[in-house]
Amino acid sequence: LGNIVYVDMPEVGDEVTQGEEFGAVESVKAASDLISPISGEVVEINEALEDAPELINEDAFGNWIMKVKVSDPSEIDNLLDAAAYEAHCAEEA
Repeated sequence: LGNIVYVDMPEVGDEVTQGEEFGAVESVKAASDLISPISGEVVEINEALEDAPELINEDAFGNWIMKVKVSDPSEIDNLLDAAAYEAHCAEEA
C-alpha cells in the first residue's frame, strides 16, 4: 500500500468475526480492507492512529489497531506465527 494516511477502526464494544472485515487502511495510492484474525469484542482501539495513522508505517507490529476479548479460544489454532506468515508471503510472491 505504501504510506498509510488513514485507518478506519471499529468502536470499543463492537463485535468482530474471524475472517470478516472490521475496518480499512488507506494510502495515497490505494485502500485495503482489514480482516479480523479472531472473533470477539473490541475492548480497546489504538486512538493514537486516529491523529497519526502513519505510525503504522514506522512500526506495523508495535502500533496495533485494536485489542479483542476472544470469544472462541479455539480460533487461535488457525493463526500463523510470524515465521509462518513470512513463509506464506514468500510463497505468494
